[in-house]
Amino acid sequence: MNLRPAIGCLAALSMSLLPATAFAQSVNVTRSILNNEPYTVIYPEEMTATGGAGEPLTLNNPNAPLQCTLEIVPVEDTNWTPQSALDDLNDANVTSGWSQQFPGFTLGIKTTTAYQSGPALLYDGTSTDSPQGIPLTIVHTETVDSGRGYALDCIYATDVAERARPIVDFIIANFSTRSDAECCVGVEVDPSETAPAPATP
Repeated sequence: MNLRPAIGCLAALSMSLLPATAFAQSVNVTRSILNNEPYTVIYPEEMTATGGAGEPLTLNNPNAPLQCTLEIVPVEDTNWTPQSALDDLNDANVTSGWSQQFPGFTLGIKTTTAYQSGPALLYDGTSTDSPQGIPLTIVHTETVDSGRGYALDCIYATDVAERARPIVDFIIANFSTRSDAECCVGVEVDPSETAPAPATP
């Protein structure tokens, strides 16, 4: 699978961020209503989702320079796996592809990772000469499931990586190519939140 970058340029970037622990307090869950494009996306409550239903789904954080985009496309390569994609990854092509939208893009880590539903390819990179005038980090993930290619891409201001990357990692770890996934991977639930209510006399 060779998905072109799915992220659009951010129209504006807010340079403030909520405290790093704020995102873990509560989440939203968006599920596909289309049987031919199933997915579950779980993300911090402060982020808003637009699109979906056959169009790319975009998550924006109004309190942070952070955006994620999910795109689904038909895939004919039935032999595709995240590991084979990693082995065949062409650094020059990846760099060239992202540099068209984000000048100065430099490829960073290349690896496989885990969505909630299974393995995925992951790589990231930074753009020092972005259209927004600030260094940006791009995190690209992709997988293939039942003839569908899923690309989940996130972008954030590099100088807030310490706070933004855990949010991105949470979204990726909890993404599923199924519509019935449950929350949450990588989160400890406060026992007081799940304890049964006292019996009424």
